[in-house]
Amino acid sequence: MVTGGVPEESAVVVRRDDRRTWIGFNRPEVRNALNEEVVDLIHSVLDAATEPGILIFHSTTPGMFVAGADIAELVERGADDALRAINAGLFERIEAHRWPTIAAVDGWALGGGCELAMSCDMRVAGSRARFGQPELNLGILAGAGGNWRLVQLVGLAMARRMLYAGEIIDADTALAAGLVDRVCPSEDLEATAAALADTIAERSWRALELTKRALALHRPATTDFDVTAQALLFESDEKRRRMTEFLARRHR
Repeated sequence: MVTGGVPEESAVVVRRDDRRTWIGFNRPEVRNALNEEVVDLIHSVLDAATEPGILIFHSTTPGMFVAGADIAELVERGADDALRAINAGLFERIEAHRWPTIAAVDGWALGGGCELAMSCDMRVAGSRARFGQPELNLGILAGAGGNWRLVQLVGLAMARRMLYAGEIIDADTALAAGLVDRVCPSEDLEATAAALADTIAERSWRALELTKRALALHRPATTDFDVTAQALLFESDEKRRRMTEFLARRHR
């Protein structure tokens, strides 16, 4: 069976109910790390999402969102891969989706996982949610929107702490800072996200679509710089060393 162009048993699981489409990350063995297969599958879902509805990004495994990009794949990427804007292009597309999107976050949302959540219109966090941008520790930067979406949501001071110092924030801190819109007990996350989606879906779909366009008019245009800077960093010996050390630590 294929749902929205995605096989039923794959790294992304899709299900629909009423006016909601649930897009579930399904790589628990690597904490749902984003690789190019996942990116391609989500593009397929977006290709099929031509009817009005709310997209909800979540995890098929409780207590887990997306722990970042797949370092085992990332360590091999070079400048040409960075200039393809693999993750950045996907997150731009999620942000530009015609109708509202929600990230339902429980557990770790690090690096690309945090950037993916920020590319959604709204974020609901379970009590176990943790957010961070540790890219600089790996010799790269938060080049898929973290450099500007984070500032836009939490302000410059906290963005500096999360980017420069790798500060990890919990769900309540994220709520106070404006990174998430609601916090709930982790066991209530799906119901809370569904209720928010239903509230949004009571509005006019056309008005929602036009409001999204209006809100996007003043977004900063830093993605081109981020992609170019990432291309330089992807070729560095330091990036390869830091990512290789990360992978070695993970497999101890």
